[in-house]
Amino acid sequence: MNEPFDLIQTARLTEKSTLLSEKHNQYVFRVSPRANKMQIKHAIETLFKKTVLTVNTCNYAGKKKRDKRHAGGYGRRAHWKKAIVTLKEGDKIEFA
Repeated sequence: MNEPFDLIQTARLTEKSTLLSEKHNQYVFRVSPRANKMQIKHAIETLFKKTVLTVNTCNYAGKKKRDKRHAGGYGRRAHWKKAIVTLKEGDKIEFA
C-alpha cells in the first residue's frame, strides 16, 4: 500500500489543473483514498524527483448513478481523493 505507484493513481489533466500548473506551480493527482499527505509527498518526490512544498487533499463521494440492469435501479461510483501538490519554484513536471 505504501508503494508510490499504489498511492498515485493518475494525473488530473483538466483546464483548471493546467491553469494551476502554469500560474502557481501546482499539480493535481488522483490518489488512493487511504493515502495521507506525508505519503503523497514522499510518493511525488520519489516518482518525479522534485521537491514538494505543500500537499492539499480533497475527498469526493462517489455519485449515485442509474443502473437499469438491477431491480433497485441505482448504483454508486467509487469514492475518490484528489491531491493538489505545490512544487518548489523552478521545478516542473512534464506530462507528455
